[in-house]
Amino acid sequence: MNTYSGLSRRVLACLGMALGLLLPVVAMSQTVAPGTAAEVELGRRIYNEGVIAPGVELTGTRFGNTPTHGARAACVNCHRRSGMGQVDSDILIQPITGNFLFATKADKRVTTMDPHVGKRFNKAHEPYTNATLAAAIRNGVNNRGQAMNVAMPRYDLSEPQLRAVIAYLKQLSAQWSPGVSQTSIRFATVITPDVEPARRKVLIDMMRTVFRQKNGSTAVAKNGQTRHHMTSAAELILGTERKWELDIWELQGAPQTWGEQLAANYRKHPVFALLSGVSNSTWQPVHDFCDREQVPCWFPSVDVPGKDQSLYAFYFSGGVTLESAVLARHLLDQKEPPKHVVQIYRDADAARAAAQSLTHSLAGSAVTVEDRVLSAGLAAEDALRQALGNIKPEDTVMFWLRPDDIAALGKITPVAGKSYFSAVLAKGEQAPLPSAWRANSSMVYLHELPEHRTKNLDYFHAWLNISKIPLLDEAMQSEVFFALNFMTDTLSDMLDNVYRDYLIERGENMLSIREGIKSEQETRDRVALGRTGDLVRKHGALTTAEASRIPIPKQGSAINSNGTTLYPHLSLGPDQRLASKGGYIVRFSKDSGNDLVAQSEFIVPL
Repeated sequence: MNTYSGLSRRVLACLGMALGLLLPVVAMSQTVAPGTAAEVELGRRIYNEGVIAPGVELTGTRFGNTPTHGARAACVNCHRRSGMGQVDSDILIQPITGNFLFATKADKRVTTMDPHVGKRFNKAHEPYTNATLAAAIRNGVNNRGQAMNVAMPRYDLSEPQLRAVIAYLKQLSAQWSPGVSQTSIRFATVITPDVEPARRKVLIDMMRTVFRQKNGSTAVAKNGQTRHHMTSAAELILGTERKWELDIWELQGAPQTWGEQLAANYRKHPVFALLSGVSNSTWQPVHDFCDREQVPCWFPSVDVPGKDQSLYAFYFSGGVTLESAVLARHLLDQKEPPKHVVQIYRDADAARAAAQSLTHSLAGSAVTVEDRVLSAGLAAEDALRQALGNIKPEDTVMFWLRPDDIAALGKITPVAGKSYFSAVLAKGEQAPLPSAWRANSSMVYLHELPEHRTKNLDYFHAWLNISKIPLLDEAMQSEVFFALNFMTDTLSDMLDNVYRDYLIERGENMLSIREGIKSEQETRDRVALGRTGDLVRKHGALTTAEASRIPIPKQGSAINSNGTTLYPHLSLGPDQRLASKGGYIVRFSKDSGNDLVAQSEFIVPL
């Protein structure tokens, strides 16, 4: 999984000189003495919560004499949960973990600070002592005697409280997270039992292929061998790239039992993160497991994400719950909003969540909502006829249905009013909606419109071709491909600082920037795929014969792609977990009857 094009020896040499003052990176252990458990816990509360005692808030001043207190004064706001810092506007907020603060000249630590600037690293400095760090926290003066940025609060802390903060910093991100060793990182992907065998197989095949290709070109060149894979010059020089290991966690039985199954798998083989994954039903037990164990959940392919705000779970979108919010916004923005909406669905996890979400989104408006649940005891056609009884021409009907039920509409006369379908459940333009229904039906659509999406997924389709993996489910497979690529890019950017909280923070910071850079790069690569040598160098495990199977686009045909996924735009910010924020209302083209065309602008519900 290559991320950046190769750098010349001159660039590598310059980077090596730039890093010279920071090398070598050595063992993870620290010689500074940790505090007691009580001190560390007090330091955690001060750092993360801005609390120094029950009912007593942390206080400080910034910008000269502006007071700040409580949660607003907490260190985590700027230095983040990992302690690895960030770049906020033009302010470079340095790492403040013990590994960085107290590192000796023989143990200098390196991290990339700004995803905009690949060579912007943390600044080297002399090791702090407890006394100089206390002065920095209290007085805003670093260990070189220089005043720190005025945005940094000067805290009013007692000696015991200072010791607690310092004790917490010494253990913060001090060791690699579980699942990480000097040479490898272990991941797991989760598959729930409701997933069809064909989709399960293609997910596993894709992940194993990516892992094989990545690991086949990970090792630094030795004994005259050529290194095919390089993600960044810093990673190459520092030697921080690791092999990837994959576990497949296939859940069984009822969702109520999944939590213990996940815990048992984790006890057997702790993993650094859950990478991708797929479910047709609920993801909530996996979501809860990740927050409980503080394991990142990295962009699974699911119809509805976990319902609670998460520290550790990233999703592509809100799935059917986002669809419901987009539809509600669309209906309420009409000159004459409908007076009555009828929801038709089966009593299954995703459809039920969607119906509940639409009801919530329309609450407080003049629109009334009626739920009609398909009878489980009837054949699909009979259940639909029953549910569609007494639908009035002025009613709006929302169908939260999967393809089998949609196909059963073929022998049923379309309703007179407006009908909407869920693209997530119906499988978008692949939905088997009978032609008689298409004329007066619309679809809530979270993906990029097809004419633009083709360019975004050009490289993904080329990769499927050279990897001999069939296209079974474009939405799911492109999501899997993105999750793997983005993990590669993010870990490369993290260098040797392989901490779960830091992974989450880098993901938040990098996504929108990465998408812009990556789409431009993939455009160049895709146009250049005619040069077999380039392709083989880019995918070290691929052969010239594999390269020859790729259809070569005309020059410029892949220009103007906006991203690398089937979503219009992906972005995250601090504590955001849903990368795509809106969708379209679309309909089937009257000309072809098969193509989708937009009926609305891109709708981002508030």
